[in-house]
Amino acid sequence: MKKALLIIDVQNEYFTGALPVTHPAGSFVNILAAMDAATANGIPVVVVRHSSPRPGAGSFQPGTPAWDLHPEVARRPHDLLLEKQLPGSFTNTGLESWLRERGIGTVVISGYMTQMCCDTTSREAFHRGFAVEFLSDATGTLAFSNNAGSVTAEELHRAVLVTQQLMFATVMTTASWVGSFSGKNG
Repeated sequence: MKKALLIIDVQNEYFTGALPVTHPAGSFVNILAAMDAATANGIPVVVVRHSSPRPGAGSFQPGTPAWDLHPEVARRPHDLLLEKQLPGSFTNTGLESWLRERGIGTVVISGYMTQMCCDTTSREAFHRGFAVEFLSDATGTLAFSNNAGSVTAEELHRAVLVTQQLMFATVMTTASWVGSFSGKNG
């Protein structure tokens, strides 16, 4: 079954902006390794960029430095640059048709944030009949606290991975994923 690697929202917002990703350590290096391995093995790479449609939004404002893709992601080859305005990469985008036109049946999830856009995209893919591989160390998040309580980055990340493995995806490390193919697309 053909695969495509999704690089979800690896934008400056998560490095120098309001939402610095802290867990797991090395997630960005693993994202780049997955991109390089996909390109070397003929696996299409889809780069997804989030844009806030609200004027004056505090983050992901188009045209700002924080909205830009991280330079290391931007300079690497990709097959599609997809713009989205909601957490799911399938919602109001052409991703599903692009994948189906190419006979792709498996999407590989990497990027930020684990519990938001990565989790939502994985569930959307599952609901549409795609197989999903979720890279545990090439996704990441940060700690949150609000009126509902607080959670560490590690707790949040682990809870999403456990939930993904229950039904929606096969959770694996980047090294396991890279080792799973032998030079063919899939």
